[in-house]
Amino acid sequence: MRASAIIVAAGSGQRLGLDQPKAFVRVGAQTMLARVLGTLKSVSAVVEIVVAVPAGAEKSARAEAHAAGVVVPVKITAGGAERQDSVRIALALTSAESDLVVVHDAARPFATRELFERCLDAAAAGGAAIAAIAIADTLKRISGGAIAATVARAGLWQAQTPQAFECRLLIDAHARAARDNIAATDDAELVERIGGRVEVVEGSASNIKITTPADLDIARAMAALELTN
Repeated sequence: MRASAIIVAAGSGQRLGLDQPKAFVRVGAQTMLARVLGTLKSVSAVVEIVVAVPAGAEKSARAEAHAAGVVVPVKITAGGAERQDSVRIALALTSAESDLVVVHDAARPFATRELFERCLDAAAAGGAAIAAIAIADTLKRISGGAIAATVARAGLWQAQTPQAFECRLLIDAHARAARDNIAATDDAELVERIGGRVEVVEGSASNIKITTPADLDIARAMAALELTN
């Protein structure tokens, strides 16, 4: 099994209130991007990594890959205006020899090697798989600042990354989306739209996505706990 890994790292970090791209923000001793690179280098199926970063950050990303000790080829490209654009751009750079592609957000720096491997194994068996966790909280639909309805949470899961796919399946899904002007918030939705079945691999609550300053505080506390364990 040969897999290409795509790291989506083109976010501006605007919602973090910082003056640097989000992937280059430090969580503990390392940046988010360096943490993900360090994890991916231990995933034996991954034969190359493609990183989509903000335009102008390519040199910094190359330095992160070097510092992380990545030995597989690393391709770095400027991302697009939206996450979907960045994945499509990176996907075009993946090797034709890869069987699978795994897509991961740099903003989830605590994804483990084992989670990547389980997603890749599930995609190899069924064509597509994503990490996700069951929703534990009560859900409310809001209208005009008030509760309009309570949504039953049975069967509802919160999607995460990594998300893994057969290469051709994801290429076809993005091509259809570009042709039909379809926007989605994750790659699994694009695969669903062309009739693909997407398996769910149980993720982890620790696989948090860093979006707000509060998320960053939590992530830095998690990183500090790593040092004490």
